[in-house]
Amino acid sequence: DRYGPVSKLSLFGTPTVLLAGPAANKFLFFSSALSTRQPRSVQRILGENSILDLHGADHRRVRGALLEFLRPDMLKMYVGRIDAEVRRHVEENWAGRGTVTVLPLMKRLTFDIISALLFGLQRGAVRDALAGDFAHMMKGMWAIPANLPFTAFSRSLKASGRARRVLAGITREKKAGRRQPEHGKAPRSNDLITCLLGLTDSHGERLLSDEEIVDNAMVALIAGHDTSSILMTFMVRHLANDDATLAAMVQEHEEIAMNKAEGEALTWEDLTKMKFTWRVAQEILRIVPPIFGNFRRALEDVEFDGYLIPKGWQVCSGRRT
Repeated sequence: DRYGPVSKLSLFGTPTVLLAGPAANKFLFFSSALSTRQPRSVQRILGENSILDLHGADHRRVRGALLEFLRPDMLKMYVGRIDAEVRRHVEENWAGRGTVTVLPLMKRLTFDIISALLFGLQRGAVRDALAGDFAHMMKGMWAIPANLPFTAFSRSLKASGRARRVLAGITREKKAGRRQPEHGKAPRSNDLITCLLGLTDSHGERLLSDEEIVDNAMVALIAGHDTSSILMTFMVRHLANDDATLAAMVQEHEEIAMNKAEGEALTWEDLTKMKFTWRVAQEILRIVPPIFGNFRRALEDVEFDGYLIPKGWQVCSGRRT
């Protein structure tokens, strides 16, 4: 309200127009004069071939590939693995403790789940090292992109390089595994990298290169991590202050548990019964949006609400405005 629906500033060293309001969101998502483009600091950390910075045919190609991994039949396969990660996490970090610091634990839980589903990484030194590099990446992603030894951005770039080498190694291993199928059959695609390696176009050529797979695996890790961990953290916070909602959620979960054997994993059908839980999550997303905003780049001089946005300027629509 202080600066109105249109204001300008320098963000991450780039001239930026900040827009606010429903009309701004519609303009940001549907204007042909704007292209998806992340701040340069984000580009350098995540890579140049991520879906966040592609447009046109390349964007459609990569988006289609990622959606293959998110098909409903694929998602149903992951419920049991997620359940196992959550049970282990609760037993090791929550059970028997008087107090816990929620956000760091939710971040680690989310990372463990995502790294298992996206990369097929099990518990161990590689996953622990990747978690540390990921934390350093996040600290410098929205910093001023000054690549000097003492800056957060420099540390983030180095962590990104280490993480990319890990993911490139995983990609090579999985690609080699596809050349040596067990009993004459290709291994079943059960993680993102394996799924993307197996996608081909109408001519039988691979849909994505190794570099594109690594870049978009990095994006998938980032996209799912903070949004999920922040949502779960604020759910815990709000439920702690709302006894009626907490009681209703507990009742819903207890009714599901009554029909399951001791230690039996959750299924997709169980999740579809958590209707009240899902409404609580949706309300938390409305109250506390986990995303700072959406970025675009002006492909040409374009006008919005009587203001001229110069070609090449960054455009941001704040989700919390």
